[in-house]
Amino acid sequence: MTEWITAPGLTDYLEAVAFMEARAAAVAEGRADELVWLVEHPPLYTAGTSARAADLLEARFPVHAVGRGGQYTYHGPGQRLVYVMLDLNRRGRDVRAFVKALESWVIDALAEFNLKGEIRDGRVGVWIARPDKASLPDGSMREDKIAAIGVKLRRWVSFHGISINVEPDLGHYAGIVPCGIQGHGVTSLVDMGLPVGMGDLDLALRRSFARNFPPLGG
Repeated sequence: MTEWITAPGLTDYLEAVAFMEARAAAVAEGRADELVWLVEHPPLYTAGTSARAADLLEARFPVHAVGRGGQYTYHGPGQRLVYVMLDLNRRGRDVRAFVKALESWVIDALAEFNLKGEIRDGRVGVWIARPDKASLPDGSMREDKIAAIGVKLRRWVSFHGISINVEPDLGHYAGIVPCGIQGHGVTSLVDMGLPVGMGDLDLALRRSFARNFPPLGG
């Protein structure tokens, strides 16, 4: 069984990390069910294990160094954090397949709003093609990131997870080079012209979860 919890209001980041670590340990020890935890944070930046100091352009919000994969990213109100404490001991110890399933889950959820999310080699996360924007200097189409993925495993149980932009202040990304990627930008469901709220996204995530993470038996 996979439990779902939606946290009310804004959750302190360090408290969230402590909660995830404790829950992941309990899952690994068989004392708790898997958990999908839906959260919003106050504005902050996080630095993953591959973060480069030069990509922090302006520390306008608190900066937290974390153990998840990836580089710098932003979290804040209007962005849904989908923290996943899933047991890869029972789902297959394949990190690459796990990240691919997370990406597919986001893409399936976005499709419920007729929005086409895509993945790109060398760029973890989910991207939206923007033919309405000026091309990049090399002539290629500009793409905006709508969802970031950064996970950590301990004893083959995951924590951290996905962030999906519903209606955050996209200007807050200006303090970092998001995920270390130059040229491309960031977008959100509302920025794409969709009248979607946090609850709408949460329902889409619930509906598409089992297609990518089948229920565990026993």
